[in-house]
Amino acid sequence: MDQFAVKVEEARPAADGRPSAGPVYRSIYAKDGLLELPEGFESPWQFLSDSVKRNPSGRMLGQRQVNAKKAGPYVWSTYQEVYDAAIRMGSAIRSRGVNPGDRCGIYGSNCSQWIIAMEACNSHAITYVPLYDTLGANAVEFIINHAEVSIAFVQENKIPAIILCLPNCSTHLKTIVSFTNVSSTQKKEAEELGVSCFSWEEFFQLGNSDYELPQKQRTAVCTIMYTSGTTGEPKGVIITNAALMLEVLSTDHILFLTDRVCTEEDSYFSFLPLAHIYDQIIESYCIYKGSSIGFWRGDVRFLLDDLQELKPTTFCGVPRVYDRIYTGIASKVSSGGVLRKTLFQYAYNYKLANLENGLPQEKAAPLLDKLVFNKIKQALGGRVRIMLSGAAPLPRHVEEFLRVTSCSTLSQGYGLTESCGGCFSSIGNVYPMVGTVGVPLTTIEARLESVPELGYDALSSVPRGEICLRGKTLFSGYHKRADLTEEVLIDGWFHTGDIGEWQPNGAMKVIDRKKNIFKLSQGEYVAVESIESKYLQCPLVTSIWVYGNSFESFLVAVVVPDRKALEDWAAEHHLTDDYKSLCQNMKARKYILDELNSIGQKQQLRGFELLKAVHLEIERVLMTPTSKLKRPQLLKYYKDQVEKLCSGAKGAKV
Repeated sequence: MDQFAVKVEEARPAADGRPSAGPVYRSIYAKDGLLELPEGFESPWQFLSDSVKRNPSGRMLGQRQVNAKKAGPYVWSTYQEVYDAAIRMGSAIRSRGVNPGDRCGIYGSNCSQWIIAMEACNSHAITYVPLYDTLGANAVEFIINHAEVSIAFVQENKIPAIILCLPNCSTHLKTIVSFTNVSSTQKKEAEELGVSCFSWEEFFQLGNSDYELPQKQRTAVCTIMYTSGTTGEPKGVIITNAALMLEVLSTDHILFLTDRVCTEEDSYFSFLPLAHIYDQIIESYCIYKGSSIGFWRGDVRFLLDDLQELKPTTFCGVPRVYDRIYTGIASKVSSGGVLRKTLFQYAYNYKLANLENGLPQEKAAPLLDKLVFNKIKQALGGRVRIMLSGAAPLPRHVEEFLRVTSCSTLSQGYGLTESCGGCFSSIGNVYPMVGTVGVPLTTIEARLESVPELGYDALSSVPRGEICLRGKTLFSGYHKRADLTEEVLIDGWFHTGDIGEWQPNGAMKVIDRKKNIFKLSQGEYVAVESIESKYLQCPLVTSIWVYGNSFESFLVAVVVPDRKALEDWAAEHHLTDDYKSLCQNMKARKYILDELNSIGQKQQLRGFELLKAVHLEIERVLMTPTSKLKRPQLLKYYKDQVEKLCSGAKGAKV
């Protein structure tokens, strides 16, 4: 463990009904103490105001102008322009009777207005509350009421959704500001319910630039970020100024020690939702370093086109995005003829061996990077030097492939909204960390707590248990839910609900979810997320939900097939069914079931982990905005299909 983690506290035996817990570890980079927030840092507003002083004319926020469906180049606002707009917008917010500590909602896709609204709140010590772009009206309504949001900045095409829920939430919400325009009909509808509605420009005119800014306090609430949760109502995670700033500083600290920090020369491609902590922290880091942020157009079809135009140096993705990139490149390579395939495989194996032998990315195979892997680098714009992955486990084969072929370091991290984003990160140039989430960041300590009912022992020679965190970047509780806070924050330790395994070098591997485990009728425990990630390696499927219970001895699944792959198979077999009918076709079902089980066997799944039956669904349903499955709701939704699958599978067995 001592290669990358240091022990700072001994293990704790089981006592008084509490399970045993392993030793407490810190990152080797924080062996003499956790990172502290320097004197004088009181609010993230300082990140922007310091960058403006250093480089007022530096590019800050960029968006592509789209005319007649054709996108032009990125058009940039400078740091000075954004700073001035934020102060003016902040004073306009104050003119509506909103005071420091009050709550302001932000509802929409990533764009310059999102950041300006956020910074307007920071400038006047107002707590901003992101409203999910992917949540339905009910959740938006719930959050507005629960957080007592009194003003909301809203993307133009979301205004109808906000107006719809006004009858139930106008007690608190008194002002709506559009990211762009608002129609006279919408204004009238809102006014009838006692709510004022402004276009961006109209609201801007209400502000002035010489408004005195209030004192900031590091202990004040910066944001309340609602997590979608896989069960129940959204929970409001309270994050203070200090926690958010320290998270940003620890990101800089780890890059400084292990890679290269971002500078004014760097640019970041913003497409992961700003309503999530992951993107929020990375964009705050860019603002702290004076880097530029370019926004995507909000349409996944043009994602690669936007990337090509922006040519970012920093790219953050989630496994689903990286998996798509991997599949696209792999299929191009395999259709490229024998010679090209052989050359690619030779270059791949050569560079992989050098990375495994400890050579850093830029020295592992510079000539082959130019000759063979440059095309792959160009797919992400040609300048990417840091790639980060978070939100869910990145399949090992995808991580290895991208580390070899992208000509960039790739770090997989782990974090939650409650840990203010990343709390573990792998080190980009330490190849043995592939397949792990790396070491604790320098603001956090970690330990494993045994979960005896699932057979996880934090004191065994291979320590496994629930990941628990303690430190300076944790949340301050769930808004108005002391009961839920007490369930997860015990004696200063946040219990994440994720099962981890310490690696011999001090890195952490996330192996399971405490709650996503069930027992089959013969007593076998099934770690369902791990199994799903293996089945997802099948190119025929885009989404899978595996189900079992303690009354059956086998597993079944609901699968969303890859439409093109299924239609290609149908054409080969002279089937003329459309996609919807194919999903009900028994031959198609059997084909996908056989392919999934073939992948399962290759992945060395045990017999009871293979699937007995599948139901094909035409599109994904019931996922959280971070692409996690909502299991209780899925069971409710697919109850009849699951029962049919189970009884059919039992019939097939007899």
